[in-house]
Amino acid sequence: MPPLITREHALTLGAIEDHDEIEALVERAWQVRTERFGQSTDLCSLVNAKSGGCAEDCGFCAQSRYAEADTPMHAMMEPEQILEHARAAEAAGAHRFCMVTQGQGLSKRDFEKILEGARLVAEHTNLKRCASVGHMSAERARSLKEAGIQRVHHNVETARSYYDEVSTTVRYEGRLRTIDAVREAGLETCVGGILNLGETPEQRVEMAFELASIDPTSVPINLLNPRAGTKFGDREPMDPWDAVKWLAIFRLILPDALFRVCGGRVENLGELQPLAVKAGLNGVMMGNFLTTLGSAPEEDRAMFEELGLNVARQADNGANPRPDNRDGWLTGEPPEYGDGATDGPQPREPQPLAVRLWDPSTQLRYRAKRNKGRVEDPCTT
Repeated sequence: MPPLITREHALTLGAIEDHDEIEALVERAWQVRTERFGQSTDLCSLVNAKSGGCAEDCGFCAQSRYAEADTPMHAMMEPEQILEHARAAEAAGAHRFCMVTQGQGLSKRDFEKILEGARLVAEHTNLKRCASVGHMSAERARSLKEAGIQRVHHNVETARSYYDEVSTTVRYEGRLRTIDAVREAGLETCVGGILNLGETPEQRVEMAFELASIDPTSVPINLLNPRAGTKFGDREPMDPWDAVKWLAIFRLILPDALFRVCGGRVENLGELQPLAVKAGLNGVMMGNFLTTLGSAPEEDRAMFEELGLNVARQADNGANPRPDNRDGWLTGEPPEYGDGATDGPQPREPQPLAVRLWDPSTQLRYRAKRNKGRVEDPCTT
């Protein structure tokens, strides 16, 4: 479906500051969300399967070797480690699990580990399966699909007109080629970006309409969590009311997308997180993020339940990548939280599991870098 508002109207809404007017906008976005998705939700969890030492210069990321920041470091996880984190995510109530790696491409050996990890997650859990592994060819995308991946995440990050301020080593056109390759392989696409990188309101609207033209299945929006030593590390977090307003605007521009907010939601939204859900969210990245801590999964589930939304994981979530937990959509009782049990096929006996989600505060090693500096674009210095 095309956007429900024009660019001009979006800019007018972007200028709203009165809280009552923002709440009225939120109600409009909530109506759009419930008309299309009912009570269903789509809660994600991730694991940082390979972290640190990235060769790219994305200005928001502490993992970049150009950032003057402590870098979270670990080599590619073994497939069994990926499965361990997936089973913990399932036990915590996630619908979907994403395997994330740094950089814009994987070696053959590391890519094989992602493929085997995906096979294990497909075999031993009832989770929907996603991957975020940088640039790829259609051939690699087909390999992911054959291994059980259903959706691939690859952000555009910001508006095309602002992109060179965000990265000079990863080209915008390359991102679009990867998205095309993912779609060519028959996989769903997950494409979003980051707000508060210094872009103008016009550029926020530009990014939203660019996403509408890409028409991804899922749109994750991140809110910058400024990290010391990165290009954007000295920016202030967004005003929470401003963040909620822009989430609602994006929902009106992207009415049919699975819309979620991920990184930076705790730091930027604070107590307004429930209002952000009403601004049109299908879900959030529950638990922790790549290198920072998030909310407890039970808090995230409660936030959606208080709005009358269904967070239960149904028996065939792993087979159907779309949201499928609206009341009455499936027969049978959803599995209980906490034990990872499912009604689907279980080729092997599940092992006892203590819920231990990905935790960057204990599961990453940090290595300080020595003034690598960011590569400056000679056209902007």
